[in-house]
Amino acid sequence: MKFSRIALSLAAMSAGVNGFSMSRSASLGVRNTALNMGAAVDVDTKAALATAANEARGLAMDSIAAAASGHMGLPLGAAEIGATLYGDQMQYDAKNPDWMNRDRFILSAGHGSMFIYSWLNLAGYDLPIDELKNFRQHNSMTPGHPEFPNSEHNTPGIESTTGPLGQGVANAVGFAVSEKMAAARYNTEDHTIFDHHIYALAGDGCFQEGVSAEAAAFAAHEKLDNLIIMMDSNEVTLDKMAEYTQSEDIIQRYDAYGWETFDVDGHDLDAVGEAIAAAKASNNGKPKFIKCNTIIGKGMEETEGTNAAHGEAGVPYVDNAKKNLGLPVDEKWFVSEGTRDYFKGVQEKNSATYAAWEETYAAWKEANADMATELENAIADKVPSAEEMFAAIPATEAGPEATRVSGNKTIQDIAKLVPNYISGSADLHGSCRNYIEDGNNFGTGFDKTYAGKNLYFGIREHAMGSILNGIAYHGIFKASGSTFAVFVDYFRPTIRVAALAELNRVSYILTHDSIGVGEDGPTHQPVETVSGLRVFPNLDVWRPGDAEETVAAMVSSVTHKDGPSALVFSRQNMDQNDAVDYMERRTGALKGAYVAKKETEDLELIILATGSEVQHALKAGAEIPGARVVSMPCMEAFERQSDDYKESVLPAACTKRIAMEAGVTALWYKYASKVVGVDRFGFSAPGDIVMTELGMTPENLSEQISSMN
Repeated sequence: MKFSRIALSLAAMSAGVNGFSMSRSASLGVRNTALNMGAAVDVDTKAALATAANEARGLAMDSIAAAASGHMGLPLGAAEIGATLYGDQMQYDAKNPDWMNRDRFILSAGHGSMFIYSWLNLAGYDLPIDELKNFRQHNSMTPGHPEFPNSEHNTPGIESTTGPLGQGVANAVGFAVSEKMAAARYNTEDHTIFDHHIYALAGDGCFQEGVSAEAAAFAAHEKLDNLIIMMDSNEVTLDKMAEYTQSEDIIQRYDAYGWETFDVDGHDLDAVGEAIAAAKASNNGKPKFIKCNTIIGKGMEETEGTNAAHGEAGVPYVDNAKKNLGLPVDEKWFVSEGTRDYFKGVQEKNSATYAAWEETYAAWKEANADMATELENAIADKVPSAEEMFAAIPATEAGPEATRVSGNKTIQDIAKLVPNYISGSADLHGSCRNYIEDGNNFGTGFDKTYAGKNLYFGIREHAMGSILNGIAYHGIFKASGSTFAVFVDYFRPTIRVAALAELNRVSYILTHDSIGVGEDGPTHQPVETVSGLRVFPNLDVWRPGDAEETVAAMVSSVTHKDGPSALVFSRQNMDQNDAVDYMERRTGALKGAYVAKKETEDLELIILATGSEVQHALKAGAEIPGARVVSMPCMEAFERQSDDYKESVLPAACTKRIAMEAGVTALWYKYASKVVGVDRFGFSAPGDIVMTELGMTPENLSEQISSMN
């Protein structure tokens, strides 16, 4: 149900001057906290915002019509929301789009991308009108779905890559985590340098996706009251009207999570403005959910309010819609001087806010020099080089041990060398061993604090992945999260987006890496998982073969600049290759592959292996004087090396090659003519028995080598 401004005012008057709080059973059906009626938009501002909303509709229509592709429903239906955010409520400076204390806006319903492109242009960001004209065209700044700045696109004002529905909601939770953490770490009694809010606009589809539910529960539990989620509630999904597939009361749902909820007419500038203002002002430990009841495709009478309005079906009706909105039909991408002038005023106000903050920051920096250096290094993603980290981390001197144990030791060093490094787990800290000692725990209640470095996500892998991405997008902390490797499929979509967005600030710690898991059986024994990760572009997948290679993998995860990393660790113990100096193993592993055992006669055979199978390759190779053993902990890092280096490790002249990994074999045929692997699911038995039965032994490897011509 949609509510008029008059109805909301009457409800406010009935509850008193300062606001209203009504139960769901009240006649208007509005459940709210304390809307401040004094926050109503003044008449001149309201007129300017109304005009800007219609002109934003026009920009969206013209761009989608020119591309003959796109999604018109949201930009038209949510125009008043955009006007309120960018024209009145959000804290940002378009001339300084990377300001660390800016409010963040995430368009979770990324298909409606012309919404954000239109408002970025109107708000004065460096997104020229010509880029709106090139919507969805090659090399434009306006791709089909918003993309976080990367090697392909650099659009100022885009805070995260969105499109897969629901992920933007969970990303926003990650942003809110990062802001709370930054405020707890860096604000002082004398100076507040972090106090911004996180906004996300999402549609019905975002809330049908399970990831948003996982993230919403986490956000409420950790009392992220700096988070404001706005629902474009237009009662439409792509195939059918939303009522065909949903009947829940979403306000009651978010009440149950523990959010503060608002239910307003999304086309009423006063109602939207008052709800946002109240949400910003309420520091009550509850994240905010504003249900904005809208008409999809508003302004295009032929399709508005129907599922036909979702996409580009309205293109034939653009001229008539523009005429009805009072926009010039014969002028494309029209923006009036009045709207440009209004947003110049908004820019002046925002620039003044930024200038005042700069003064506060300068005073804070002078009083907290060491903390300022730490923060500025974090924002610049400035960390010690890999060589410096190697020098600072002592030789492991490990005996036989699982790489998850090696990882636990190494993460302590990483956390000291990279102060902005944090980690979390989907209820598996004890098994995955990625807990940062003396790092404290993030959140509220119990022993938690917002400055804590360890996050407890609960059994919510999908949300964990998206929240980690949100933390990375926020641009201060480097975040890792852990679970069993076999459960990576629960959050695989978030890894894909992180790789697409080239998010080097995020990594995934995935333990129990193979059939060596043993007794838990095939449900917990990954065989296809590691190769399934390797096929992602921009993702480094590390499966180290001993403790020193684990050091290299973890160091790479915080020094690599072009994408995320997956750190795949074993449950079972493995031998250390102490025949090779520890630093040589580290530097070699950092290159993705290196000679772990050099031939003692003319080279006649190359044995490649990774992870727990390196020990088997070394034993089999020791019996063959002409055999070279190559450890390849990361295919992706190896492929980035020079041709000369790759030739030095894998000489083209030596074509007799065999590879071994306790997983599916397909990808290894790029490097070897024969592969010893596991192209089937495992079974429940002690891990050593499973390994032996499925051929993961030095004896079987030697037998397979003997069978080669």
